[in-house]
Amino acid sequence: MRLTRVVLAAGALAVAVWALAIEPRLLRVRPRELALPGWSEGLDGLRVAVLADLHAGAPPVDERRLHAIVAKVNAEAPEIVIILGDFLAHDGPFEAPLEPEQVIAPLAALAAPLGVFAVLGNHDWPHGGERLIRAGADAGMRVLDNEAAKVLRHGRHPLWLAGIADAASRIPDLSMTLGGIVDEAPVLALTHSPDVFPDVPSRVSLTLAGHTHGGQVRLPLITRRVVPSRFGDRYLRHHVVEGGRHLFVSPGIGTVGLPIRFRAPPEVAILTLRRASAAARNLLPSAQRPT
Repeated sequence: MRLTRVVLAAGALAVAVWALAIEPRLLRVRPRELALPGWSEGLDGLRVAVLADLHAGAPPVDERRLHAIVAKVNAEAPEIVIILGDFLAHDGPFEAPLEPEQVIAPLAALAAPLGVFAVLGNHDWPHGGERLIRAGADAGMRVLDNEAAKVLRHGRHPLWLAGIADAASRIPDLSMTLGGIVDEAPVLALTHSPDVFPDVPSRVSLTLAGHTHGGQVRLPLITRRVVPSRFGDRYLRHHVVEGGRHLFVSPGIGTVGLPIRFRAPPEVAILTLRRASAAARNLLPSAQRPT
């Protein structure tokens, strides 16, 4: 009995050390290929770097780590960089908040020929959303708020980026956002929380979201109760397909509350977006759980 207690105590200590001191400081670069409906031949193979939930100022994300994240992203040579909100951290007891301009400064070094685009999250608007937008613009980053922007790959293959406002701090307006799209070019929707996904029309080839932190601490029977989503763990992380519509949820990089992660390591996703053939589209399941 005593040996059992010792083993259990040692195991608990090891988990605590991992969750507090090791996993939050990891940074996994995860490549994925997604075959998308409505994707054009001219955009086939487009490489998109996806980041979310930096929560800069909350351990372990300081300015030095932001520079390291930028170096990792640039090493992958993406064509577009997408940042899905929650740049800032201001609500936790362990945080040393950074000013919006301090957060944006390292991100100005992100390099992508088609640009850097972002939406803001629920932690951003109350603590300097307008300053983030201004600093981002000065750094070459465009923040989309219920609006769409068009880019041209190789100067002739169009793609729309549609940024949907976050429901927790703004009013998401899909009609306004998509109303600015004036042709049939493929659309990527950007949103902080995945909760808007059920309302996104099939006109959108892929919706990109963050906010969930991949659960941050993934434990059986518990995670679905604590994920910040009205859908529980339905949109917890990674690739989800429902009714032929595609969603990718980034597990994010930073932390909220306690500076811990367990079975949800920080991640930068490098998505290679492919054109789905008609045959492949016919084989898509009506619903696919997160992977």
